[in-house]
Amino acid sequence: MKVVNFSEQNSVLNQYMAEIRDKSYQRNRQLFRNNIERIGMMMAYELSKALAFKPKTVTTPLGTLDIPLLKEEDLLLATVLRAGLPFHQGFLHVFDHAQNAFISAYRMYTNREHTEVGIHTEYMASPSAKGKTLIICDPMLATGGSMVAAYEALVATGKPSQVHICCIIGTPEGVEMLRQNVADDVTLWCAAIDPGMNEHKYIVPGFGDCGDLCYGEKL
Repeated sequence: MKVVNFSEQNSVLNQYMAEIRDKSYQRNRQLFRNNIERIGMMMAYELSKALAFKPKTVTTPLGTLDIPLLKEEDLLLATVLRAGLPFHQGFLHVFDHAQNAFISAYRMYTNREHTEVGIHTEYMASPSAKGKTLIICDPMLATGGSMVAAYEALVATGKPSQVHICCIIGTPEGVEMLRQNVADDVTLWCAAIDPGMNEHKYIVPGFGDCGDLCYGEKL
């Protein structure tokens, strides 16, 4: 599996990452969501450079020219509810003709101390992934369990031609989980890879619970 880590290079992405990590900035949910969306847009742009393009003749008022274009109808853009929605929207701004898939996959603590987690998947709405370029975007790659569950559910609908997995923050444990459970030709795109997790399986330093910060706390 190839890993692209944008924190290894300097770009304006650093500004957006600094803001979503800042606990004072996080008080404004709209600004937080906007930055998640902007990170998605920038990552989608960078990822587009790795996709296949074909020339198309375009007619202007004064002539014609060939422009390499992406066949967006062959893209399947998937996300994990609910935290992935603004991240997904950022990708959709770039790949606005892509097909879309949505999966409900969430962590459930399996002990009283809330130190061990399992993944529960109960809903998916997706076309077949057969022959498509599958892009799975989920902001947090902590243990990697929910991403693996989403990947397995999507590829079960049909074998994609290629797979790209995108997250905002990952951990070494999450990256390793993917290495062990996805195909070798998958590419992982991360805005940052943080050192690890705390005892409750939250990324440290991370930025907290993305779904809660975007939409409010849940029961």
